Amino acid sequence: MPEVVKDAHGALKAAGESLQSNSVYLALERLLQAYDLFEGVGEVTAKAHTVEKNMAAFDAEWDKTSQELTSLSSQVKAKNWNGSPAAIRAMAETALGRSVPLLDGGRGFALATGPADGLFYVGQARGEAKFANFCASLQVAGNKPGWSARSMLPDLMALQAKTDAAFKPPASIEQHPRFIALNSTIKLARELDSTRFYYGALYQYLEAVRHYAMLDPAPVAANRQKELKAAIDAERAKLAGSGRDDSIPQIFLERAAWQVAHPDGSAPSADEWRSAQAIVTEVLPAYAAAMKTAPALLETKGKTVDVTLVRWPYT
Repeated sequence: MPEVVKDAHGALKAAGESLQSNSVYLALERLLQAYDLFEGVGEVTAKAHTVEKNMAAFDAEWDKTSQELTSLSSQVKAKNWNGSPAAIRAMAETALGRSVPLLDGGRGFALATGPADGLFYVGQARGEAKFANFCASLQVAGNKPGWSARSMLPDLMALQAKTDAAFKPPASIEQHPRFIALNSTIKLARELDSTRFYYGALYQYLEAVRHYAMLDPAPVAANRQKELKAAIDAERAKLAGSGRDDSIPQIFLERAAWQVAHPDGSAPSADEWRSAQAIVTEVLPAYAAAMKTAPALLETKGKTVDVTLVRWPYT
């Protein structure tokens, strides 16, 4: 799996560079990518020869990982997050929320195409859970909370409605990969919200807002790039001087700052400029709106049932 190993090394290298530039939250985002990929490759490397076409052997490994995830999840949930930065809690909740679907997906692939094909996803699940546990172990003091944690469901449903309305030709064809990323992010945010992982839900809601903004294919004009860099610096300074915990939007601003000024001096891509612009013009206002409003939870009468439609392969 040379390309995956290359991506894992790249994520780890980028995490180190981010940490050296004092972009701690960006470093953690990239460390999560490294955890995920390294554990996935490690699982395949260590166990593919044992599992091969033996479903019973795969199930034994799957059960062992499931128990490990349960233990790691309990430790994360037992963490007293009071005083910890919201961004670190949001990343831990997001990673934990991803772990079980990855584990279940691994078994799905093992049944459909062969036991060895499910190992990578089992390893990814462990990597996500280990990262969540790592976040819970960090002793980092944060500022006073900037919001009262709440369900993001009304915000997510509104964004989903906008996404559904936008999904029509030619955009639905030309921007199909972006729509997949957008819808999967909304889905993850709703899953986190349903388990009361509200910090993770806010984090992923803002990521979905970024994806939605990038459905607009218009490039950032060259004469506006300097202005965008200045805006990113100004917003970072503003949040740094805030007396409340605004660390979740800091994740995005650290990402934007890196996207428009690579440490190695290479030129940003058109997508990176567009992403940075989306963070300043759409993500930050969405965060500000979430801090000011707390829509009432939707109420339903009688019994409800959740139905999940699975499209194969997972897309």
